[in-house]
Amino acid sequence: MTLNYSHYLDGKMRKEKLFLFLIELLITVSFFSCSSTKFVPDDKYLLNDTDVEIDNRSINKEELRTQIRQKENLKILGFLKFHLGLYNLSSEKKGEGWFKRIGEAPVIYDEFMMERSKEQLKLYLKNKGYYDAEVSSSVRYKGKKQKVNVTYHIEPGIPYRIRNYTYQIQDKNIESLILRDTTDQLIGGGNIFDVDVLNNERTRIANHLKNFGYYYFSENYITYLADTSLTGNPKLVDLLIEIADNDLEDEVDSIQPHKKYRVESYLITPDFVPVPIGDSKEATYQDTLVDPPYTFLYRDKLKHKPDLFYNINRIEDDPYYSLSNVEKTYRSLVQLRQFRVVNLSFEEVDTLVSDTVGILKSNFQLTALPRQGFSIDLEGTNSSGNLGIAGNLNYQHRNLFRGAEIFNLNLKGAVERQQRSGDDGNLDFNTREFGLEGSLTLPKFLNPIKRGRLFSYQVPQTIFSLGFNYQRRPDYTRTITNLKYGYNWKSSPIRSHFLNLLDFNFVNLYEFDDDFIKKIRDLYIKSSFTDHLISALNYTQINNNQNLKRRADYSYMKWSFESAGNLLSAYSNLLNRTKETSVDTIFGVETSYHEMLGVRYAQYLKGDFEYRYGHMVDDYNAIVGRAFIGVAMPYGNFDVLPFEKKYFSGGANGIRAWQVRSLGPGTYDAPSDAYPNQSGDIKLEANLEYRYRFVWRIEGAFFLDAGNIWAINKKDNRPGAQFYFDSFYKQIAVGTGMGLRFDFTYFIFRLDLGMKLRDPSLQAGKRSIIGNYPISAEHFNLTFAIGYPF
Repeated sequence: MTLNYSHYLDGKMRKEKLFLFLIELLITVSFFSCSSTKFVPDDKYLLNDTDVEIDNRSINKEELRTQIRQKENLKILGFLKFHLGLYNLSSEKKGEGWFKRIGEAPVIYDEFMMERSKEQLKLYLKNKGYYDAEVSSSVRYKGKKQKVNVTYHIEPGIPYRIRNYTYQIQDKNIESLILRDTTDQLIGGGNIFDVDVLNNERTRIANHLKNFGYYYFSENYITYLADTSLTGNPKLVDLLIEIADNDLEDEVDSIQPHKKYRVESYLITPDFVPVPIGDSKEATYQDTLVDPPYTFLYRDKLKHKPDLFYNINRIEDDPYYSLSNVEKTYRSLVQLRQFRVVNLSFEEVDTLVSDTVGILKSNFQLTALPRQGFSIDLEGTNSSGNLGIAGNLNYQHRNLFRGAEIFNLNLKGAVERQQRSGDDGNLDFNTREFGLEGSLTLPKFLNPIKRGRLFSYQVPQTIFSLGFNYQRRPDYTRTITNLKYGYNWKSSPIRSHFLNLLDFNFVNLYEFDDDFIKKIRDLYIKSSFTDHLISALNYTQINNNQNLKRRADYSYMKWSFESAGNLLSAYSNLLNRTKETSVDTIFGVETSYHEMLGVRYAQYLKGDFEYRYGHMVDDYNAIVGRAFIGVAMPYGNFDVLPFEKKYFSGGANGIRAWQVRSLGPGTYDAPSDAYPNQSGDIKLEANLEYRYRFVWRIEGAFFLDAGNIWAINKKDNRPGAQFYFDSFYKQIAVGTGMGLRFDFTYFIFRLDLGMKLRDPSLQAGKRSIIGNYPISAEHFNLTFAIGYPF
């Protein structure tokens, strides 16, 4: 299948002309953004800039800016009012033109809004403990330009601090619980008297008590009394934390202790059907299964084994009600992917144990999803920047053995474009793929490990998978048979673990392209393109605090480790199995090795580390950075890393100024007509991207990428491929560029145009492109992809 998109790039416009066109567009719009008073009435002023001046670094300046009630027009790169420039491109005639719809109207300075901003800033500072803060403003008019700059000057003064804090707890039963819980306490002597912190402390105390049985306890029982009338210490506060008893109305003189509650029964309805609003007829359940303290209500047949709920239920872990255990149970029920609706509720039972202990009954109302289903998916694929189309026929059984086991069977067919040098005129889908994969996910650990703190956050998973994949690529054909057995679990809201005890791959290669064979015949890497077997153990941990529902700064850290071939080597040596021998055709050295299932098995160690950080400048601008380091060391039975385990760079998710797999390793310069297939044993990469809202559903980006790959094996005879500590930093490739992201809700389509700034394959001393070479099409790379690069 061939699609011609040369009219898109050319008209006949080459890539460097596209780059220049985008630069000219930004310059044009920038000019109109500078001439930004086109739609400002003669007697009004454009709010050109707002700023906050404060000399106290302990106060968050960005939070102060959020209190300002009128801000200037949206900026990109911190200075360019691109959207206002688009608006100014429209006609002065009345009506809504296209540029007016996608642009942003000028913000007209309003003195009333400035005064409101000052009041809001003062209120914010007061809540933060700066009761004597002074807020003033200065307005600088640019008469001829009809613009005005507003600066808010803040003198925060000395904050009020907590000198002493004491508790007055009426109910002595909860006193010891509160006083001994000091590890997570948010307030202390010397702290600033911050209202937000005090409110957070109220919530923390209430939740802490709810974890020890006090089901009905809430923040309303907690109040603060602050004494600021300290002689000689006008900026100190003595804080009294009052925690009332169970009678907020104080209608009686005696202390009314708070009740602790035990959960003594569980009513579980696994096929609950909500009653429509206004319908007084309740759903009927014909069958009941009683297994104290559990009662199951169901229709026809209980579709899930009772043991599933016994194992999932963490409310039983403590003798009294615990909010933390309820949350664990809820998370686990949701994670099972068995129920459309999960509702946990509690009601007090009239049975009286004592005045201070009550009984709760728990209700599990669960609306089940269909047990089986088929789906057909047509999707765009993005494999290292190579675009393709895939079709999937999926079958899923959500409850195979009535224990929430999920069985998936997937039949996949795909075509993909593998880039070749100089082929940016045609989109040729030159890779074919067919595959069949089955997987079984169990909601538990299938091993002797007992549940501990590591596995207590939510229910773990055991996963088995078996698959076969056929791939016809431009340079070879391969089949991969894989078998995997492992575990997934979360130990905290942000920390995920993935452990595969067995990751078995049998790789068979054949039907090599003659040109490809000629290119690698004299290179040691040709050994990577042979039949091989991989039996690996790998572990990955991901720490990610990004909240997709809230726009805030986030960090992402991922590290992984993989070991392959060691168990097979120990097994072969233990049984003293016969070794096979072969002669290296390049170095003439005889090597010996073991085989398993008639194929040489790989032996290596591999470790990766990746870190990302996203800084949300404001609602429309963000800066995201990424760093990656990976090292793989082959040894023992196979001293070359299998090609699918090697690192590569370039493409839509790497150094975007290079085609995928066309960069490196080191200073190696592959023949110009070679198929891009460069790989190595070490990878260093860093990316920095500035993202901004462009127009409509389109987001823009400027990026800077740097990095390379290297060989660690001394037998790799590609010139300049080796990694050396005293020279690797001189071999870093650098690229820059700009991109567009099209948000289609369910996926993001991405287009990035990268330009080489520094090419390590060029002559030493002349590796910088600008100033040494005329800019041409070979210095640019246009990539299409799905999703963000990182």
